[in-house]
Amino acid sequence: MMDQSQPALTHAGEREAIALACRVLAHRGLADGILGHISLRIGENKLLVRCRGPQERGLAFTEADDIRLVDLDGNPAAEGELEGGYTVPNELPLHTELLRQRPDINAVVHAHPPRVVAADLAGLGVRPIVGAFDIPGTRLAAGGVPVYPRGVLVRNRQLATEMLHAMGDRPVVLLRGHGLTSAAETVEQAVLQAISVDILAALSLQVTAAGGTLKDLPDSDMAELPDLGGSFNTQTAWRHELARMNAAW
Repeated sequence: MMDQSQPALTHAGEREAIALACRVLAHRGLADGILGHISLRIGENKLLVRCRGPQERGLAFTEADDIRLVDLDGNPAAEGELEGGYTVPNELPLHTELLRQRPDINAVVHAHPPRVVAADLAGLGVRPIVGAFDIPGTRLAAGGVPVYPRGVLVRNRQLATEMLHAMGDRPVVLLRGHGLTSAAETVEQAVLQAISVDILAALSLQVTAAGGTLKDLPDSDMAELPDLGGSFNTQTAWRHELARMNAAW
């Protein structure tokens, strides 16, 4: 609950949406424990981002009050935003450099999915090995999921620029020995992309553990996959994620 002695915080709907997205990440196993964060562009030079708070309990228990408005240098962008013991994530530059250099995106997810890390360390790239099982994920994988090969904390602009160079114009980049970064127009899209990559990584590990060989979906099958539209791919999928999480609680 917000400390009533602090100034009222704006953008209540956006803060709640980011908090829900953090909880979905944790529920899906992509952000176990206290590591990971989500941000959303607010205007030209500001972002809402999950911050460290005085009652830190991890992403699974993120509340709207944990989401704070800062500028691209990590300074409070309104009165009271970093009061009461709140601090920006160490890896804030990971978010801010993306927002500076990629005008096509508004939301950034950074998470530490164990299966994604394991598959990458095993030399298994994210490939379009399925078809109708996950059409958006297949299309994402077919376009390529690059890897930033340094297992570092992306805590300054130089390292963030290196990550961006590896990422190019793709929506997701893997961070070797670390996790992934997913960027999209909306928070929901960014989280769903991360979930698709995690599922593909898990399937790759299962197939190879069973002695199988990974094979990309044939071009002829790829051409038959329909575009189900943003309403189905994002809105309906997101309602499912929220309902699934709430049912588990």
